[in-house]
Amino acid sequence: MSLNSDRIAALGDELFAALRTRSMLSPLTEREPAIDIDDAYRISLRFLERRMTDGEHVIGKKIGVTSKPVQDMLGVHQPDFGFLTDRMRVGNGTVVSIAGSGLIQPRAEGEIAFVLKKDLRGPGITEDQVLDATDYVLPCFEIVDSRIRDWKIKIQDTVADNASCGIFVVGDDRVSPQALDLAAVTMAITKNGAHAASGLGSAVQGHPATAVAWLANTLGRYDIPFLKGEIILSGSLAPLLPAAPGDRFHMTLAGIGEASIGFEE
Repeated sequence: MSLNSDRIAALGDELFAALRTRSMLSPLTEREPAIDIDDAYRISLRFLERRMTDGEHVIGKKIGVTSKPVQDMLGVHQPDFGFLTDRMRVGNGTVVSIAGSGLIQPRAEGEIAFVLKKDLRGPGITEDQVLDATDYVLPCFEIVDSRIRDWKIKIQDTVADNASCGIFVVGDDRVSPQALDLAAVTMAITKNGAHAASGLGSAVQGHPATAVAWLANTLGRYDIPFLKGEIILSGSLAPLLPAAPGDRFHMTLAGIGEASIGFEE
């Protein structure tokens, strides 16, 4: 760790203010060249603390930047990790106000969400343990967003910024992870009625459960467990799709179900 606690708190407070005012910050990695992943995670915890003080509650965790297309798009070549809160979840089929939901520069990604039936605490968690602890999987649109101007992020920027998470929606269908080969699941996304993206479950570290195990073990090093009932997002199966007012997205995950979300000003 290279940043002192006062600087950690100040940067976390900046990110919270940027979220609430829909404003953008210059990259933290430009302003603090010595910032490391542990610093970034401590900043994200301060950011989360401010959100919880403001009435939000943690309902899950997320991994991001897991697939090569997303890594290449963002120029970030290792996964990030963050928290989901109740205020970030919107209903399936909802038309979301970009301004009203605090989004700045949103992008849509399709992924598989896991809902847990028991706790998991890393390190040492395996893919089989993830599957055993999962109650069901769901289709999910995560709407990623960045408080960092123009998405000019490095791994430390996105970890500090709660893994560049905005909001998310999950579908209504629930399927046991034991009922199908998650690595072979195919995804198709339409944007405004036209095909926009395709993907496979294997896009995230070879298997979605591998990505979830990585997240459990990474957070375990910080003494953060997965808890029964939490939603765990396993990472995008395809490149991110810019979202603007008027856009409508629909996703089908073969054998799992469907989810949709729309946007307005």
